[in-house]
Amino acid sequence: MDESTLIDFIESVSGGAHLRVEENLGKGFVRLRISEAERRQAKHDIRCVEDIVIELLRNARDAHASSIFIATTREGSLRYLTIIDDGDGVPVDLQELIFEPRVTSKLETMVMDDWGVHGRGMALYSIRCNVEEAHIACSGADLGSSFHIRVNTDELTEKTDQSSYPLLEKDENGSLHVVRGPHNIIRAALEFSLANRQGLTIYLGSPAEITATLVDHGHRNLNSDKLLFIDDISTLPICERLAASADASELMFQANALGLSLSERTAHRILSGQIEPLRSVLRSVIPEKAKSASTPDLFKDNRGLKLAREDVETFSREMERAFEILAQRYYLSLRDIPKVSVKGDTITVRFSIDKDL
Repeated sequence: MDESTLIDFIESVSGGAHLRVEENLGKGFVRLRISEAERRQAKHDIRCVEDIVIELLRNARDAHASSIFIATTREGSLRYLTIIDDGDGVPVDLQELIFEPRVTSKLETMVMDDWGVHGRGMALYSIRCNVEEAHIACSGADLGSSFHIRVNTDELTEKTDQSSYPLLEKDENGSLHVVRGPHNIIRAALEFSLANRQGLTIYLGSPAEITATLVDHGHRNLNSDKLLFIDDISTLPICERLAASADASELMFQANALGLSLSERTAHRILSGQIEPLRSVLRSVIPEKAKSASTPDLFKDNRGLKLAREDVETFSREMERAFEILAQRYYLSLRDIPKVSVKGDTITVRFSIDKDL
C-alpha cells in the first residue's frame, strides 16, 4: 500500500477527525485541507479578549449601527461579553451560518481600517474557535443584534487591569488621542469610538448598567403612544425593547433574552432610578479644561443659590441625552460634556458642538 493510499484509508476510518492533511508532498511537507488551514488562521487571528471586542465592534459598525452597548463581567476565569447594536441585524436562518468560515455580507467590498482588513468572513469563525461559547442571543433583519460570548481567560488571556481608564490628550490639531493606559477592554472601546466618533456611540458597563442605558435609550426613541399599543415586544428593534417592559419581572425576562444576566431585584433598582444610564465611553474620559485663576466657581452663587456637584453632574447627563435629538436630526456631535453654570436666578447650559456635515 503506497503512502497516499494509506492516508486515504486512515481518513476513511477516522472520519477526518485526526487527519488534517490533503496531500503529502514528501520531505516533511504536506498540503493542509482547507478546513484545517482556516482553523489555524482563525486561532491566530484572535490573541486576546480585547481582539474579540474589536472584531465585534467592527461587525456592528459595518452593519450600519449608530449605537453599540457592551456589557461585560468576569466570574473567576470566565469573561462574559454581550455586545448589542442597532445595526442591520441578522436574519434568523443565517444566525448560525455566519459563524462558518468565509461567510460575509461584504460581497463587493472589504473594509480597511486601523485594525487591518475586515470582510473576509473570518472574524466570527475566529472568535468561535477561541472561546467556550459564541452565539447570537437575539437578532432579526433590520432589528439590530445581540452577540453573547463566554471566554476562558486561562486559555485566551486578557489584560490584568480591566478597571483603569486611559488618558486622552489633544494633539496640535486639536484631535484627541489615547496617550497612556492599559490596553484593556475599556481602551479598545475608546480607541474604536475615537476612530468612528462621527457616526458611532459606544457604551460600556456591567449588564445592569447597560440594561439601564438601553431602557433610557428606548424611552428616548419611543413615544408614549407607541409604548401603549405594542402587542408584541419582539417586533421592536432590539435596542428599544427593554423600554417597553411593563414591570421589573418583564424587564428581567427581556434583558436575559438579550444575553444580559439580570435579577428581578436589580430590575426593580433600574426602574426606580437607582441605577443610572451610562455616559458613552468617549464622554466618560474627555479631559476637563484646566481652570485658570480667573475662572468662576460654577457651583457657587453669591446670592445663596448653590447646586450640589452630584446634582450638576446628573443634570448634565440628562442634557447630554436630550441633545441626541438634535444630533441625529442635524448631524451634530458634542465636543465636550454640557457645562452647567448658575448665576443669580439663571441656570445656563452650554453645548460645545462639532458639525458632522
